[in-house]
Amino acid sequence: MISGEELKKLSKLARIEISEGELSDLGKDINSILDYVGQITQINADKEPQMNADKVLINIMREDENPHEGGEFSSDLLNEAPNKENGYVKVKKIL
Repeated sequence: MISGEELKKLSKLARIEISEGELSDLGKDINSILDYVGQITQINADKEPQMNADKVLINIMREDENPHEGGEFSSDLLNEAPNKENGYVKVKKIL
């Protein structure tokens, strides 16, 4: 359980202004969060079954069919480009 004094100290460290009304509401909220986290830490994970232990991963992507050699279409691209230099497409500088 977190006390009002601890909340004031935390708000000072975080440089947050908290009114007295907000302090009590915030204290209740933080205490409920801490209780919930406490419940989670008490769970014995060894007894729980692993969620994905029995699933087999399968690659759903197909293999390339008839892949072409690198550069096969480079000459066609260069012939269509309006500006080219030394075997490269020349574009305007953008940065």
